Amino acid sequence: MPNYKCVIFDCDGVLVDSEPIGNQVLVDMANELGANIDLNYAYKNFKGHKMQYCADQVEALIPHALPDNFVSEYRRRSFEAFKANIQAVSGVSDLLNNLPIPFCVASSGPENKIRLNLELTGLLPFFEKNIFSCYTIQKWKPNPAVFLWASETMGFKPSECIVIEDSLTGVQAAKNGGFDVIGYAAHDYHNELQSEATYVFDSMNTIQEFLID
Repeated sequence: MPNYKCVIFDCDGVLVDSEPIGNQVLVDMANELGANIDLNYAYKNFKGHKMQYCADQVEALIPHALPDNFVSEYRRRSFEAFKANIQAVSGVSDLLNNLPIPFCVASSGPENKIRLNLELTGLLPFFEKNIFSCYTIQKWKPNPAVFLWASETMGFKPSECIVIEDSLTGVQAAKNGGFDVIGYAAHDYHNELQSEATYVFDSMNTIQEFLID
């Protein structure tokens, strides 16, 4: 393994198993407006993108404009769903407990969502002071800005960091910033990561073995 000095985690789908929950809420809301999509469509078209992009995609599928409160209602409904169903990704707590180098989280989600899901899954103490949100800098993946901000704040160059991502957009953002990136492919249903990520693993146990030799 290369001598990495810092690990940068994406949040949704990497630390917390939120993708099925959040995407199902989005599918349900879109279909209430006449979109006629399913969860597989959401994974293909929404995963890894900022919320406004997803809202714009939904609006293109329906015969009228989105309600003005669509995004705020999505946040409300998804937060309630997270509170009821969110779990940590299998094996990630063990990985965090054993990582011998600094780490942080850099996510496209707003900081209140990141903190909520980390708190609900017991992971917040690992990241309390090292949370980086695209909303803070108003630049979203595949722009690498959030990863560059995270690495600089943590005190490392991109070449000294490894990013762990589960979406094609996130992998592309890491590569655009000059980072090596692990594609976490447990839910890579369309095999998008294999040709893009530096490494691809389908379990946190395998990632732990790779990072901790």
